[in-house]
Amino acid sequence: MHARTGHRPTTALKGLLVATVAALGILAATAGAAPAADPPADGALMGRARELFKPLPATLPVVRNNAVTREKIDLGKMLFFDPRLSASGIFSCNSCHNLGLGGVDGLETSVGHGWQKGPRNAPTVLNAVLNVAQFWDGRAEDLKAQAKGPIQAGVEMNSTPDRVMAVLNSIPAYQAKFADAFPNEKNPVTFDNVAMAIEAFEATLTTPAAPFDQYLEGKADALTDTQKAGLELFIDKGCAGCHNGVNVGGHDYFPFGVVTKPGAEILPPGDKGRFAVTKTADDEYVFRAPTLRNVALTAPYFHSGKVWDLRQAVAVMGSSQLGATLSDQEIDRITAFLTALTGQQPRVDYPLLPASTPATPQPVFK
Repeated sequence: MHARTGHRPTTALKGLLVATVAALGILAATAGAAPAADPPADGALMGRARELFKPLPATLPVVRNNAVTREKIDLGKMLFFDPRLSASGIFSCNSCHNLGLGGVDGLETSVGHGWQKGPRNAPTVLNAVLNVAQFWDGRAEDLKAQAKGPIQAGVEMNSTPDRVMAVLNSIPAYQAKFADAFPNEKNPVTFDNVAMAIEAFEATLTTPAAPFDQYLEGKADALTDTQKAGLELFIDKGCAGCHNGVNVGGHDYFPFGVVTKPGAEILPPGDKGRFAVTKTADDEYVFRAPTLRNVALTAPYFHSGKVWDLRQAVAVMGSSQLGATLSDQEIDRITAFLTALTGQQPRVDYPLLPASTPATPQPVFK
């Protein structure tokens, strides 16, 4: 299944209807039912799961308008780890999307230039190429557009395209790398090509062969009985109404608080989500549903980063999105299923970055 990297227009109303159907329709059918003592027959459960989810392919996804080559990947990896793309020379893409920590930084909200705190929790970069759009509010249509944002954001890397070009052009080894990655361009060192190279590298950061992928491919014993019971609940309670497909989420936008809005400690009233992008009233407190792949590795949770425990996050989703007070046993089973979404983590050798020269702009800390 190929990645969908283009932005598909949607509305909060559609998200509200879909999520409400999941919350009310499916929930009504199961209301009052006791927690499943045992998972259903594997054939039945596997068939239901295959209708909603797809295994993550082992091959690289197709990236729209960016032919992924080995040269671009190698250059993009260097740029992803190079802190000199930031004004201070301290922060790199990996600072907020640490590949040793599930593609996140493990902070409530990220820390950037001048030790400022950003407004939102950093989403994982792992499997991000499979999302319909990037950022919690979907304001970047793909990873190329996303890569440019943090570099220029004053609260993050606080640089400019001109400064980035000055840094890269001052280093002969980078000039050669850009020429190899973009061989048909007269002047290959451009800010657009920085973004394209980073996107090419990030497209390789997928995590196949999770136990759930193996289950979808027919290996019935890839999940434990508890995880199978959790999968059944995940479907029956309506979680799969927002978190489905190859990325188990990331494909559309939904209101946070379909049934009951969480308190300000979880849903800060000043962050209205997608409304800042569309200026449409129906998009207030609407966010892109995150991928749940590797979710056991990516605490804290939600765009606010206010919830540190996966069990608590499951409980919050049950009450806010589905209007359900999940029992401890149900929470345990759903949480167990979510651990089965942890795939093979990408093993990335830290690149040896080329040395600066006397012409390289010096760090700026103010």
